[in-house]
Amino acid sequence: MTAPAEPAVAIDAGSRFLRVARVDADGTPRLVDLPGAVPGEGLPTPAGVRGDRDAALGVAYAAYRDHCGTPGRLVLVVPHGEQARSSPELGGPPSRLVGAPHAVLALLRHTGGPPVWPVLVCDLGAAGIDIARCALVGGTVTVSRVTRHGPEPDGYGAAFDGAVLDGAGLAVDDPDVLRGLDLARAENTRRTEVALDRMAARPDRAERSADTVVHEVAGREITAGVVHRALARLTEGLDRALAVARTGPDRTPVVAVGGAARSGTVARHLADRLGPPVPLPEGTDPALAAVLGAALVAAGSADAADRYPHAVAVRVHRTVHGRPRDGELLISPPHTLVPGGATVFAETDGERVRFGTATAGGSGVRTVRLLVRGPGAQSGVPAAVVTVPAVAEERFHVGMRVTAEGAAHLVLQPIGRGRTGAHPPGDGLPPEEFPLGVLPAGVPGAGPGRPVSQPPPGG
Repeated sequence: MTAPAEPAVAIDAGSRFLRVARVDADGTPRLVDLPGAVPGEGLPTPAGVRGDRDAALGVAYAAYRDHCGTPGRLVLVVPHGEQARSSPELGGPPSRLVGAPHAVLALLRHTGGPPVWPVLVCDLGAAGIDIARCALVGGTVTVSRVTRHGPEPDGYGAAFDGAVLDGAGLAVDDPDVLRGLDLARAENTRRTEVALDRMAARPDRAERSADTVVHEVAGREITAGVVHRALARLTEGLDRALAVARTGPDRTPVVAVGGAARSGTVARHLADRLGPPVPLPEGTDPALAAVLGAALVAAGSADAADRYPHAVAVRVHRTVHGRPRDGELLISPPHTLVPGGATVFAETDGERVRFGTATAGGSGVRTVRLLVRGPGAQSGVPAAVVTVPAVAEERFHVGMRVTAEGAAHLVLQPIGRGRTGAHPPGDGLPPEEFPLGVLPAGVPGAGPGRPVSQPPPGG
């Protein structure tokens, strides 16, 4: 994979910060330093766009464009489950949506990947905690379960910040005070962690370290003791999220990301419950893991693996000028099928293709052969075989979907006898689905074979 000529950019719009990243000439993804940004954090999210992700993405994109120019490629980080929706129009190049767990795992896979699968991606953010169970199935990273714990109205990491400010006698809803805390934290992270580590290592002498001043915000001193007491918001919130997620004692490897994952206290708390977390690439700030991984995807340096990489087709029999002819009906082009996403139907010129199952001898059953086509190949290789009812004069739209767990299903949507492709499919008739198992990951590339042409919609 090669990088585009124009910069490829990724944006992650959180409830606290808008982060923009791109890959440098040496191949390293880095946060873009924009005017008004908090060092190492990004742009503070304006209060007017909090809760409106598309508007926040638009603010971040405009800030980048005004400072750096129009990018050549754009990837937007969204919560898992939103990546299949239409991308927002930001006034720049067409954007691609990538779910946060896939972005994080793209960063890991770029440097060797998690040691084992499945893996839990635990995103400890300002608004809440997302825990996603991920597995590598058929060359695609599937997310079989996402648990979201968003304690309202204070949030998760935001509640910790509020407790720190309140403990120091500062206003918790003053944007200038909050920015002062962000700047102080960026400058004094190491001092804070050393003081907290001393308190944890020597509880009998914790009071001595508790008086250590770790920040100064708006003329007020914030001590290690204040921060230590506020940490209960993070550890107790994490316990509640793990209980809701029912992670159990299986010790599934966990990747901890998000701003709260910077805390050594939180990292130790998580390790006590789920085992040592999977290490991020050396030097990676866990708060930036998602946007850095997305930057690698934008640059073409890493694959998000959130869509099945190959084309899927079925073997069909047609009559052309009175002669029988075998061919392939393309159902889904490469990188189209999304685990847990919508069914993809075979189309020609934007219109769904009609597909009959009846055999030459009439009704009964018919064997449908699924084919998978690798990059550059003109014909597919066998992947699965399924038997479907063969009903004379009945027509279907044929499609494919992949479950959240990675299992493929052939979908036949009845359209009724004598209907055309312009009519609503089946007027509400339920689709028939036929499980196919996991689609193959390793598929031969270019090879001999005749070019495949898509039949007309009424074929």
